[in-house]
Amino acid sequence: MEAGKNQVLTINGGSSSIKFALYQADIRLNEILSGEIENIGQKSIALRFKNPGHHPTHKIDLKTNDYESTASWLIGWLEKQVDFELVKGIGHRVVQGLDHDKPEKITDDLMNDLKKISAFDPEHLPEEIKMISVFRKRYPDLVQVACFDTSFHTTMPPVAKLVSIPRRFQAMGIKRYGFHGLSYAYLMEQLDLEEWRETSRHRVILAHLGNGASLAAVKEGKSIDTSMGFSPAGGIPMGTRSGDLDPGVAWYLMKAQSLSPKQFNQLVNHESGLLGISETSADMRELLKIQANDRRAAEAVELFCYQARKSIGSFAAALHGLDTLVFSGGIGENSPEVRERICHGLEFLGIELDKEKNSNNEPFISADISTISVRVIPTNEELMIAKSVCDVLDYNIKN
Repeated sequence: MEAGKNQVLTINGGSSSIKFALYQADIRLNEILSGEIENIGQKSIALRFKNPGHHPTHKIDLKTNDYESTASWLIGWLEKQVDFELVKGIGHRVVQGLDHDKPEKITDDLMNDLKKISAFDPEHLPEEIKMISVFRKRYPDLVQVACFDTSFHTTMPPVAKLVSIPRRFQAMGIKRYGFHGLSYAYLMEQLDLEEWRETSRHRVILAHLGNGASLAAVKEGKSIDTSMGFSPAGGIPMGTRSGDLDPGVAWYLMKAQSLSPKQFNQLVNHESGLLGISETSADMRELLKIQANDRRAAEAVELFCYQARKSIGSFAAALHGLDTLVFSGGIGENSPEVRERICHGLEFLGIELDKEKNSNNEPFISADISTISVRVIPTNEELMIAKSVCDVLDYNIKN
């Protein structure tokens, strides 16, 4: 089916933010409007938006203070910006999708299933359910699609999904799922566009490094392992998330500090990672600025790079070698220093960076002598969501 002048809206809700984008679904998807509401639940909540090619980024301060009222406000604002009669579908990012291996049209049954597993991801899923409910109530006849971050990793072999606790807990759904799947799917599509895709796709490590950070090992286009596990708090240290944690630390802190499950969740998701180690900031950019004169900031940066480097080494072993390494995400795309520090020591794998290309954030940053292709590819989760909506609507989209 040809899309014509139809449009699709994407909603990417986080624990304290809502990203959105509107696309013209013609032969190709063309962005019309995009933006983000930041700091939901805090005093400084604001909307930043832009019309590509027309206006600079604008900012509007909001009076709302919770997720549902913010979602309702966003709907009202969007209806003033666009003709919603042209919007034929809405795509929602859903972080935890269990074993759903592809995007699905949202139904009452699917909503009930998501509510049942909200405890699997208390940081994202409850708010995503609220978001979807607000949009479904306002547009009950509009096709709405759930795009699961976990779908990309459903191809992992059974051994990579196992959690080494008593088998009886598997019936509760306790296993490694992996996340950032929409980003990884986009990065693999970009590699697939290259003329040399047959070699670039063979053994790939993808590094989505941002405030939330993970890595994935991909063989022949399929995920075989990833650093995040049961929840997005696992893996390498992140902005405010601890990453992998010795169970003994959890037991000791809950006992010694009399922490409730809610308090422990707050600790490992919002007070740890770069922020916890540095005691200054969760923002890598800020830490890089002050690391020369702040030992704690320097240690936070070093730990992040060290753990990412270890993940690359272990994934290269799981892949039986490596052909391509891709950096993406806010840190991966924009921090030459972090990329260089992660790759330093990986020369034994054949990774050699070109300092000038890396400093300039060029698409290819590996040196000519490098046997591994090292790439920098900006990710686009919103575009992947929009494409998923078009697939459900049976639109013939080329990009």
